[in-house]
Amino acid sequence: MIHRTALEALTRQPLRFLLTSWPWRSIGYLLSGGLLGVAAWVAVGGLVAAGPRIGVVAAATGAVAVLAFVAAVAGPLELRRLHLVDPTADGTGGEPRDRTRALGYGALSVLAVGWVDLALLIVAAGIPGVLLTAPLQPSAATWAAVAGPVAGLLLLPVAAYPVTAWAGARAAVARAVLVPREGELREVRRSRARLMDAYETERRRIERDLHDGAQQRLVALTMKLGLAGLDLPPGSRAAQEVAAAHLMAKDALAELRELIRGVHPQVLSERGLSAAVRDAAGRSPVPVDLDLHLARRLPSTVEVAAYYAVSEALTNAARHSGAARCRISGRVDADTLVVEVRDDGRGGASPDGGSGLTGLADRVAAVDGRMLLSSPVGGPTLIRVEIPVGTDREAAPCVS
Repeated sequence: MIHRTALEALTRQPLRFLLTSWPWRSIGYLLSGGLLGVAAWVAVGGLVAAGPRIGVVAAATGAVAVLAFVAAVAGPLELRRLHLVDPTADGTGGEPRDRTRALGYGALSVLAVGWVDLALLIVAAGIPGVLLTAPLQPSAATWAAVAGPVAGLLLLPVAAYPVTAWAGARAAVARAVLVPREGELREVRRSRARLMDAYETERRRIERDLHDGAQQRLVALTMKLGLAGLDLPPGSRAAQEVAAAHLMAKDALAELRELIRGVHPQVLSERGLSAAVRDAAGRSPVPVDLDLHLARRLPSTVEVAAYYAVSEALTNAARHSGAARCRISGRVDADTLVVEVRDDGRGGASPDGGSGLTGLADRVAAVDGRMLLSSPVGGPTLIRVEIPVGTDREAAPCVS
């Protein structure tokens, strides 16, 4: 099992944790923070000691400047070294969320918390260290010279637990104070995109299995029943039963094909969004006018989200609106795909009305897009979907 943070490794697998690199990473994290504070105070002490020679005012000014500088760099530096115990905080760019918070956190780290880091390391490693060196002490008794190293060896791994626990807690506080909110949102968006990619991969696998498996068997069954009906006496009971079974098999095949098309239409994968929208419009019970200007293939996630937006809008128009006609328009405007579906129905569409609009909006949001709905009572209804496609995306020709 891969653990993303030191604290997670410590709490989930406390025994196996000792065999990982997390204890050493925690020591490096605390040591780097403590040494910064020590360096700052050593510089301040040197300036104070040099006060009689360089002047009290100059020494005080230099000391304040040193503390201010170290406090200013401590916050951004914390983001740089967070990856030692919390690699998930990477990618922040080293810029704190709030400069005032960063300055306050840096001052607190230099004045106090860094010293606590060093004190904890000294105590955690010092006790086993003293026991291990017991034989080197001239006044040590014989039993102490023997038992000391044994106890020291037993306590040395134990010291890794408080060190890592404190390092994990320190990192959690630093991340909460310093990590930019944009970084958190970016990670949420990436996670949501990964889930959507996994969902679409599984959807396509199901479509492929249905297309290559169940559909082919139903086709073979339909053909065999048709051939069997030709060999039976016309008008006989057996011929009637076979004919009924043949009709049921054809209905099942038609329903399966509709199901496959609903899971993931093959035309969308092979020919792109424009062709898939034309196919959906051709199957719609409501007449549809098309105004599509899509000269290139778009990223698959964008095409899938846009297609299902169109499909859901056409379904709602046929089932709920009483529309006599629909219009679908689509274009790429300033690196954003804009798709509009308008119908002349009775209007009054609402995300709370069980029309699937909430799920549709979530699907569009998963690809960083947005869905706008205008549906006053009496109509018309307009669904507008905007999805960014970027300038560095794949630019394949679109087949209509």
